[in-house]
Amino acid sequence: MKLPFYWVDAFASKVFTGNPAGVVPLEQWLDDALMQRIAFENGLAETAFFVPIGPGRYSLRWFTPGAEVELCGHATVATAFVLFTRMGFAGDRITFDSRSGPLHVRRLPDGKIELDFPARPAVPVAPPAALLKGLGATPSYYAQAQANLAVFNTVAEVRALRPDFAALATLEQYGTIVTAPGEDCDFVSRFFAPRVGVPEDPVTGSSHCVLTPYWTRRLGKALLHARQISPRGGELWCEQAGDRVKIAGHAVLYLHGEIEV
Repeated sequence: MKLPFYWVDAFASKVFTGNPAGVVPLEQWLDDALMQRIAFENGLAETAFFVPIGPGRYSLRWFTPGAEVELCGHATVATAFVLFTRMGFAGDRITFDSRSGPLHVRRLPDGKIELDFPARPAVPVAPPAALLKGLGATPSYYAQAQANLAVFNTVAEVRALRPDFAALATLEQYGTIVTAPGEDCDFVSRFFAPRVGVPEDPVTGSSHCVLTPYWTRRLGKALLHARQISPRGGELWCEQAGDRVKIAGHAVLYLHGEIEV
């Protein structure tokens, strides 16, 4: 069986930056175990699989090398990019049905792709010992949502972190966000998810569902410019919209080919 395959750098305006995602268009779903094995073989942070279910509507699933996840921003951007630029989708709006509910995506006039995702405000609690051990540093503020949120005072502190991934993998939440006020943007972040096979994610759309409510409240502004300062780096534009978060960024194609299984 041959499957089309696209490798897209999301939240990037040039190749070799942003977050690489695999995109596999399907006519019907494959066996879950096969999709997981393809994602493992690809070795990318996420591989997205999608199936058409109606005009402008698709069912979308995401797999890391180790597990299926409930929400993934960069692979959703990559999937929309493939539909808009490579598969002849004529409109500017797509709806993806997912494990996190319907996700609406639109193509902006400047070429960015904008996600409409659920906001995930974090609740402040005492940081667990495993988090402090895993980060090797104590944040100035800590809260929990589906992911851990650890806030530091400076960009330098976030850059300097060298996590103990084995310790972070013991935490209940699927990943850990670290963040600080930006120097040439509103805020910066990094994201660690060793529990699902991604030690450090290059650029994480879903983490901004947690970050945007926090920084909107702290900075008193609804429109935010963010950078994820992983080694590859990426750029996002975020907006708080009630109980939703809009997350926009560019994407570029790196590779198009076929998978043979």
